[in-house]
Order: sequence, then structure tokens, then C-alpha cells
Amino acid sequence: MNTVSSASDLMTFEDFRVLVSEGRKADLIEGVIYMASPDSRRANQLTSLVDFLWRGFVSARGLGGEVYVNRFAFQLDPWTALEPDVAYVSATRLHLVQEGRREGGPDVAVEIVSRDSRERDDIQKRKLYEAHGVGEYWILDAVQRRAEFLRLGDDGRYDYVPLKENRWFESRPLPGCRLNVEWFIPDPLPNAWECLQQMLNTP
Repeated sequence: MNTVSSASDLMTFEDFRVLVSEGRKADLIEGVIYMASPDSRRANQLTSLVDFLWRGFVSARGLGGEVYVNRFAFQLDPWTALEPDVAYVSATRLHLVQEGRREGGPDVAVEIVSRDSRERDDIQKRKLYEAHGVGEYWILDAVQRRAEFLRLGDDGRYDYVPLKENRWFESRPLPGCRLNVEWFIPDPLPNAWECLQQMLNTP
């Protein structure tokens, strides 16, 4: 991921919208624009899997929220706007979404970690999502094949969510959403339709 701005000329969100053309994935972090490198094959597959599972689950359960992929900006402040790889906004907060952005963070943000984004995803973005009240932050590492799930506690800090039976994660912002972390590890990834059926058949 390449930077566009310099420390002496920090970018605002309005600059970000002008300089980054539609269809390009980038993040604005404290006035600096980071352009994303093209996805690896595995990162693209992980993004597609989460997108498919969420859209199918939200539709089947009638949750009414919306799923956003890659190139939708969540403006956290005048100098910071992040574009999570996948994001979910609940039905009760959709009124805050505008055509080209949402002011504030999503209910759930997912970042697919690559070699050049690991420090930003694990440190910078984690701090930003935490500070701006993003309820859950999922980190899926396409290189190291790890899956971590963070949830905002009553103290406003992220805690790692313990898995049930060492493999099942249950999301709060997506009520009833139960995921097997082992779905995100193998290569090739499992059949997405079969995973969705397991989610929908879970009591």
C-alpha cells in the first residue's frame, strides 16, 4: 500500500474524495492516504466468503442491515476515513449512511490482512475502530491463516472474544450469526453455500 500525502500537507476527507478515484481502494489515516495494492488470490477469496455469508445471513434472517465491501468510506473524523474490506451497518443506523460515505464507523469491520497491511490492520486501524466505537473488529490474516475477533467492552476497549468449543464465534451486532473459524483457514476455502446453510440451521 503506497502513501500519497506528505507530513507537511495533511489531507482532509474532502481531499481524499477528490484524489482517490471511484473504484480505487484506499484509507485516509490521520491525514495520510494509503493506496491499497491489488488483492492476492487468497485475500480476494476471503473477502468474497465473508461478503457472501453476511449478505445471505442478513437477507435470510430479515435483519435489514447493509453489507459494504472494499470501497465504501467510513469517515471517523475530518482527517481519517477507513474502507474496511467488509463492513456491516445495522438497520437502526442506516439513516447515518450517505451516498458517498458514512459519518462514523460500522457496527462490524473486517480487515483481510496482507503482508503490506499487517501493521496498519493490527495496530493503527484497531486503535481507530476502538476509539470510534466499532462494536466488533474481525482480523482475517490471508498470509498467516489466523482469525481473530475483537469486541468492544463496557470500558470502551477491545477484548478478544473467546471461541466456543475452540472454533465457534458468535457475533452480537449480527444476532444469531455463528461462524466456524476453521472456515477461514484452509486452502482452498470451503464451499460458501454449505457454510451459509450451517449458519442458518444453527438454533
